[in-house]
Amino acid sequence: MKKKLFIQLITMFGSAALLISCKKDLDLQPMNTNFSDIQYSTPAGYKQVLAKVYGSYSLVSSVGVGTSDVNVPGIDDAGTTDFVRAWWNMQELTTDNAICAWNDAVLQSFHTISWTSNNKYINALYARSLFQITVCNEFIRNSTDDKLNSTGFPASDLEDIRHYRAEVRFLRAFQYWVLMDAFGNPPFITENDPIGKFIPPQIKRADLFNYIETELTEIQPDLMDPRTNEYARADKAAAWALLARMYLNAKTYNGTDRYTDAITNSLKVINAGYTLKTNYKTLFMSDNNLNNPEVILPIAYDAVQSQNYGGTTFLTCSTHGTIPADNQAWGIPGGGWSGNRSTKNLPLAFGDYSGNNDKRALFGPGGLDINDIGVFNDGAGVYKFNNKTSDGTTPPSPNGVLCSIDFPLFRLAEQYLIYAEAVLRGGSGGSTTQAIAYVNKLRERGFENTANNFTTIMLNDILNERQRELYWEVSRRTDLIRFGQFTGGTYLWPWKGGAKDGVAVDSHFDLYPIPLSDLIVNPNLTQNPGY
Repeated sequence: MKKKLFIQLITMFGSAALLISCKKDLDLQPMNTNFSDIQYSTPAGYKQVLAKVYGSYSLVSSVGVGTSDVNVPGIDDAGTTDFVRAWWNMQELTTDNAICAWNDAVLQSFHTISWTSNNKYINALYARSLFQITVCNEFIRNSTDDKLNSTGFPASDLEDIRHYRAEVRFLRAFQYWVLMDAFGNPPFITENDPIGKFIPPQIKRADLFNYIETELTEIQPDLMDPRTNEYARADKAAAWALLARMYLNAKTYNGTDRYTDAITNSLKVINAGYTLKTNYKTLFMSDNNLNNPEVILPIAYDAVQSQNYGGTTFLTCSTHGTIPADNQAWGIPGGGWSGNRSTKNLPLAFGDYSGNNDKRALFGPGGLDINDIGVFNDGAGVYKFNNKTSDGTTPPSPNGVLCSIDFPLFRLAEQYLIYAEAVLRGGSGGSTTQAIAYVNKLRERGFENTANNFTTIMLNDILNERQRELYWEVSRRTDLIRFGQFTGGTYLWPWKGGAKDGVAVDSHFDLYPIPLSDLIVNPNLTQNPGY
């Protein structure tokens, strides 16, 4: 599906990036056939390594029984090392948006909010994020101005490589944001630290916030202007979008609200020329790389060129069963896996969703009530991700299961919601009138009319609208924490805390534990409270 040269480069060169271990030494030399002085001897070599960096987001690690190349204890399924799949488990499966019937107590501990520091799926995201930071550091270390100025490359190539370096710094900042959001106080290392036997220090959450903010501010002059870069590569708008997201959650991260800054950066994105895609469901179909004015930065997946049982293949197949006609209709003729579905709180957020006219309510079969977590048909299937193209054809797939849907990391709709929430929370530089107008744009797309528009709006309306617009896009846990509804007993959902009707859970679960395996090998790390 993806014929762009850069995506092909990711496929050809990116897989080499996934042969690096990051358990004990956070920075290691890449284990490929080239030494750095050879690989970085040509402009093309730099772009190949850039492809390696992006490839680490959409490819998986090779695994053996009980081991993996990213050293996640107990992982023997390569698909679970995919970044989006690992992140989704921790952001959606822990909330009212999703629950899994698979007979895996470690996986089910996400929804019951009873995980421990040796949870292998928590380790999967932790190790994947640190691995991607490792790959970024290697590129940045080899693209300093001093090094570039000694290459003799033409000025145009030097300019391109400086763009690459800014993109890689963005991707590293993004990964540190993931770690800050999930773990609070992770190990920290940059290109300036030694390679090899180096034990990284731990960074405090507030300090990491400042570091990410500085990085995203400094790189902006070297990033491409919005909508001018190659497909699936970061630009200025991606940096603004991440800053807006981070500022919206600043009070969680460092105790200080930054709502005015959230408004400023969301407006930069809003005014950069993006528009909403007319048909909501086509945002999540297999040709969503084409004619898509809404997505700011995706992770690209391709069933033929970059086969992966994580990512959007996981999000599509894990919620479909084995009904042949159903699978054919959603572009997975080889069959679904079943397992993932929603609690009743998600479809009921759309009201009577079976007769509701909101086109964002994309649900499959299954009863609303979940009497037993292990019963696959308890809970509604979520049919948001669809491997058909927008004209109804099924893209090529080696086995009829692997999907070619790109995953939207950032899109315009989220920026509308960030603006609106930041205004309602007291940020300056916006207006309530404009906030309502932006949210109503999403509702008008969903209902295809203006009859359901808001005339007034409250903060909880924003939380509910975020659920309707962004479900299964790895934001729900972060949203519930920001609204004080993730832990405690203010808001309950089925099987929260392990009880059928939900019970309160302790606030220490607002942060994930530093994996026990890393605590053992790194004496600089201190465990998060409660674990």
